[in-house]
Amino acid sequence: MISGPISEDGSLAGPTLRPVALTGVGGTTVTVGLPSPTAEATITPLGLTAEARTIVGSYLGSAVPSRDIPTYATLWREGKLPVEALISLTITLDRINEAMDQLAEGSAIRQVIVFGE
Repeated sequence: MISGPISEDGSLAGPTLRPVALTGVGGTTVTVGLPSPTAEATITPLGLTAEARTIVGSYLGSAVPSRDIPTYATLWREGKLPVEALISLTITLDRINEAMDQLAEGSAIRQVIVFGE
């Protein structure tokens, strides 16, 4: 999907990005993650206009908490969103440093901090 070398940090080492060209007519290319402040990408605007393509950025899922949290809570209550299955570990606040180390190592993905136990 990407034309050009990729550096160790995952950023483009070359200037050409091709996902827009690979997106179908009328489709949307979604950029995810936070790029380097100096990162640049090159596109051909003719394809955007002539084929009605869209480019959208998404940072942290582009959530709107006031809209999304009630929806997620309803889905969870109905058994349609298995939140418990998404939790790697439950910790107390005094184990926060250990939890951060596990995130950095990749041995835990989502951790819940329990207060007052």
